Amino acid sequence: MTVPAPVLRVKDLSVRFRTARGVFEAVRSVSFDLGRERVGVVGESGSGKTMMGRAIMGIAPKTARVEAEHLEFMGQDLKSLSAKQMRALRGRRISMILQDPKYSLNPLMTIGEQVAEAYRLHGSHSRHEARERALEMLEAVQIRDPKRVYRLFPHEVSGGMGQRVMISMMLAGEPDLVIADEPTSALDVSVQKDVLRILDRLVDERGHALLFISHDLNLVSRFCDRVLIMYAGRVVEELSAQNLHHARHAYTQGLLASLPKLGAKRDVLPVLNRDPRWRDAPAVQ
Repeated sequence: MTVPAPVLRVKDLSVRFRTARGVFEAVRSVSFDLGRERVGVVGESGSGKTMMGRAIMGIAPKTARVEAEHLEFMGQDLKSLSAKQMRALRGRRISMILQDPKYSLNPLMTIGEQVAEAYRLHGSHSRHEARERALEMLEAVQIRDPKRVYRLFPHEVSGGMGQRVMISMMLAGEPDLVIADEPTSALDVSVQKDVLRILDRLVDERGHALLFISHDLNLVSRFCDRVLIMYAGRVVEELSAQNLHHARHAYTQGLLASLPKLGAKRDVLPVLNRDPRWRDAPAVQ
């Protein structure tokens, strides 16, 4: 049986910034392969999750120095592409869902105009065709009465609906790879489940590869197939999502122990004691 080639291949990816205090390493020698599956990336704020996703997308800050031994998408070397070639790839073949639609949607354009614009940018659609495709996609992400929502502005929709709009825009080009950067962090639990159900269905039906960045260990263990645990810019542990609660690395164990549990009587939550050796110790597989 032939094993399909990975959609994304990352080896020794590093992102560095030059500061007044010296070089800061935001991402340090990260390596992983991603097939047509859901891979979660978990870690505390500042662990390098988002910067890793932006480096893959080619949208890291200009002050960042991005290096990698391999950074391949569908067999194509992303490092060798020009800025123009990367722009053609983004949105059409690789998309990124950002975490807060309030800061990602254009407040001066209607919802429908923004979704239709994605179709016009990433395909040869006329205005009428783009409008029809936009309405279909709004319906696909379970927005009721898409014709009414099409005419609304971002401030007129809820956070959950705004996130569904973001998903519809990012999937307009039918990308092979979707990077979701904490797409449910600003949503309440019931809306969060709806958004995850939509992502889950679209990934299954369309065969997307999904890199799901989150800080929520319980959510990732339920939603993803594999999990990468990041600490201080490095992947310190990789394991299947179903085995997340049997993690071997002390950092992952500490994160799990810090989670509040319903019904458990605790006066004080455990504090994660960070070991300096974690920064450079080999990753646990």
